[in-house]
Amino acid sequence: MKRTPAVAGTFYPANAANLERLLREFSTPEEKPIKAIGVVSPHAGYVYSGSVAGKVYSSVKIPKTVIVIGPNHTGYGSKAGILSEGSFGMPGFDMEIDHELAESILQNSDLIKDDYDSHAHEHSLEVQLPFIHFHNPSARFVPICVMGRGYDFVSSIGNALAKAIKDTGKDVLIVASSDMTHYESNDIARKKDNLAIERVIGLDPLGLMKITVEHDISMCGVIPVAIMLISAKQLGAKKAKLIDYKTSGEVTNDYDEVVGYAGIMVY
Repeated sequence: MKRTPAVAGTFYPANAANLERLLREFSTPEEKPIKAIGVVSPHAGYVYSGSVAGKVYSSVKIPKTVIVIGPNHTGYGSKAGILSEGSFGMPGFDMEIDHELAESILQNSDLIKDDYDSHAHEHSLEVQLPFIHFHNPSARFVPICVMGRGYDFVSSIGNALAKAIKDTGKDVLIVASSDMTHYESNDIARKKDNLAIERVIGLDPLGLMKITVEHDISMCGVIPVAIMLISAKQLGAKKAKLIDYKTSGEVTNDYDEVVGYAGIMVY
């Protein structure tokens, strides 16, 4: 089964040559990539968030397998949907799914379901794939789309991912796809987002979930990020650092209603 692109031509170029040209523009070859366990990367249109995502992926070594966890914006499918086989067709390449790791994740979790509907129209995972492929054309991935809530949900999935990675013995990077504050002033967005970023850098998934509720931070991928943090800590992560942060105002010059984009490395 091959999933066809849902947002090629809108979020990023549908033409393979134009897409590669843009990815090259966003890459930062002066960065010396290091081995990381997880990253936070934004998922807006590349014109807005591509430079942040480019810095994130330039900063880390992309292994042969990547788990990409994104929020479910469409409302279709399971609370936690995975695709265990097939590929995502993208402009100029196909991104193959790592069946062995996906099956191990399914065996370790009662919450995650093999579910195409979760992924059919969702953009939050798709927009990460060109960056992954650009930096490692042989990489495979496991797509997981979530719309469940609560720390029990987050903890259960985070634990399952860590166990599956250990069981398979694979070298895996976990990508949590998330934008930050939506449609508030630039000043307010930066203040709110700094609160959330501090919790991520502190490797504090529960604190992150609490702070987004307490301060009404419209971070759409808070659940994927919290899941990634739980898994990463079990896999030995000790540190995290902010790679880049921008708002859409820096592109549109509209600072009254912006969206925030953070790139974070966990290692």
